[in-house]
Amino acid sequence: MDTFWTTVSILTVFLAAMAFAQENFESDLIQTTAGDLKITFLGHGTLMFGFMGKIIHVDPFSDVADYSKLPKADIIFITHEHGDHLDMKAIETVRTGKTTVVLTETCAAKIPGGIVMKNGDTKSLDGLKIEAVPAYNLLHKRDTGQPFHPRGVGNGYVLTFGDKRVYVAGDTEDIPEMKELKGINIAFLPMNLPFTMTPEMVATAAKMMKPKILYPYHYGNTDVSKLLDLLKDNKDIEVRIRKMK
Repeated sequence: MDTFWTTVSILTVFLAAMAFAQENFESDLIQTTAGDLKITFLGHGTLMFGFMGKIIHVDPFSDVADYSKLPKADIIFITHEHGDHLDMKAIETVRTGKTTVVLTETCAAKIPGGIVMKNGDTKSLDGLKIEAVPAYNLLHKRDTGQPFHPRGVGNGYVLTFGDKRVYVAGDTEDIPEMKELKGINIAFLPMNLPFTMTPEMVATAAKMMKPKILYPYHYGNTDVSKLLDLLKDNKDIEVRIRKMK
């Protein structure tokens, strides 16, 4: 009987892996001092990290993936409350009774049982250092004059995987606080107009923090080639383009 259930478990894992592979998402493998970090690019503002046997989902969004075919989350990060970042259907699909959800105070009103982090907070979770940093607009605003993303509401996150510091910016512009981000190895910067940054703003942000690898993400229909041109002379910053519309 034990052999039977072992076989069933192996088959279940195999079928889940096959279903995931069939989604044909791009992924990169980054070496760290604590093992490989696998980054899977699901699309829009949505990422999945695999590290030390843990699965981390960032802003899961049903429009970019069938989450029933993806691994369950050990940790979920939510950057802010907009529907393409806080998607209850996707969250409930990957969340289990053991999943930790890290989120903003505004998001906590909609998702019970999470860990609230405010701009400036630092925590350690499952061996990961997590820093919540500001994410907001200075220039891009609604017709009412209200910024698309007001200051103090949303989070970006700096996650430390071994010796690699990964900055997931959330929805933001090239805000002054980016100058304070030190030792960033990998940066995900949004370029979804008119809500976040222009290619020029992303280039400015990249020059402020100087990541080793820059991934523009959540870029909609923005022409990513403009960013490549703006940073072509910055040999210390590798710009990687992945499917993140």
